Amino acid sequence: MSEHTTPEETTVPDDDATELPLVHRTVRPEWIDYNGHMSEAFYVLVFGYATDAMMIETGLHAGYRESTGCSLYTVESHLRYLRDVAEGSHLAVRTSLLGADAKKARFCHELYVVDAPDGVPEPEAAPVATSELLALHVDQRAGRTVPFPDSVRERLTALVEPAPEWAGRSIAEVPAVR
Repeated sequence: MSEHTTPEETTVPDDDATELPLVHRTVRPEWIDYNGHMSEAFYVLVFGYATDAMMIETGLHAGYRESTGCSLYTVESHLRYLRDVAEGSHLAVRTSLLGADAKKARFCHELYVVDAPDGVPEPEAAPVATSELLALHVDQRAGRTVPFPDSVRERLTALVEPAPEWAGRSIAEVPAVR
C-alpha cells in the first residue's frame, strides 16, 4: 500500500481470519522532528491507519458508514513512545481487539520497526510504541451511540484476545513541587 493510499482502496475483509493483518508504512522525511527522529504526531497517524484497517476487517468500512451513517469514534487513547524511530525505517503495526460489547470496542496497536517494507516483527521483538484505544459506535445522524450490527459485534468479539501486560495502565501522577 502506498503512503497516499487508504486501506479501503486495497484491503478486502477476511471474515474467517483469526487475527488482523499487519499495517505497514515507511517513515517519510517530513515525519522527522527537530530531534532527528519520528515526531509524535506521526505515530498517531500510523496508528490511525491501523485503526482504519481494523474497521475494514470488522465490517465498519466505507460502504457500511455510507449506508448506515454509523462509524467508530475514538473517545480515549493512551500512547507510549518507547524507542526513537529513524527516517526510512520500515514499520509494521499489529492490532489486537481487547474487548467489545454492544456499543464499544477496546483495542490496541503495537508498532514495530521491521527489516523490509512488508516485514513481520520477529517473535522476540519489542514494540517501539503502543496505543490503547476505546471507541464507541456512533450514529452520526442521531448524534448518539447505537449498538453494533450483530455481524460486526460477532466479528469484533471473535477477534478478542488477552490484553498485553502494558494495557490498562494510566499515566502516573507527578507530585507538585512546593
